[in-house]
Amino acid sequence: MSLTIQHLPEQSRFQAVIDGHTCLIEYRLDNNVMHVLHTLVPKEVGGRGIAAEMTRFALETASNNNWRVHPVCSYTVAYLKRHPEYTNVI
Repeated sequence: MSLTIQHLPEQSRFQAVIDGHTCLIEYRLDNNVMHVLHTLVPKEVGGRGIAAEMTRFALETASNNNWRVHPVCSYTVAYLKRHPEYTNVI
């Protein structure tokens, strides 16, 4: 799946609109540490890999900006366990 994901730094979030439903990842940036707080994919569009693609995008953004990632969100914690290629950001 290829999503159009927006990084909205002024709102501290990443978002994609799928079939009229807003999917998002909320974070807080503190001294170059991105605290990933919450991942939301409405049930109407769930099961399509949206959270995974958005999390990958968020982690790539962190890596490209030399940010460390502190995963508060349980989904992000699980994603990082399944994707050791992102250990460079935690």
